[in-house]
Amino acid sequence: MTYPNTTYPNTPLHIDIPVKLDDVKVVFSVAALSFEGDLPAPLIHLQIITGDIADWGATSEVVVVFHSNAGHVTLNDAAYNADRHIETGNPYKDLVTNLMSRGVHVELCGKTARARHYGNEDLIPGIKVNTDAGARMTQLVQQGFVKITE
Repeated sequence: MTYPNTTYPNTPLHIDIPVKLDDVKVVFSVAALSFEGDLPAPLIHLQIITGDIADWGATSEVVVVFHSNAGHVTLNDAAYNADRHIETGNPYKDLVTNLMSRGVHVELCGKTARARHYGNEDLIPGIKVNTDAGARMTQLVQQGFVKITE
């Protein structure tokens, strides 16, 4: 059996629609994790936008709200282990704390926390709990944030 050539061409790329923003107000709604390779796509996308913001020298407010099946991303190692029935700790913790160090406001849906019996002490330090994801998304959109659903 022969396989087609699977190498990628090394051709030039021209950006047809360059984007540079002076101000960014964006909220990411993350209900479940999709992956690019072994990494959660929402966390990669947040890294990209925060990198763009830094490159542009833009002012920004970036919020990510984890809810539903993605709430576990916000847990500290001990709570993650108990919730996921493992002993390796939260594999997303370093990615999340890196985003927080870049100015991203990380929140957990209060309804998700209640449903899964997560308390504030179970969270990575610095993560805030909102009333619920739907109400928070509505509030931020009404304040002029662009909503990105992951």
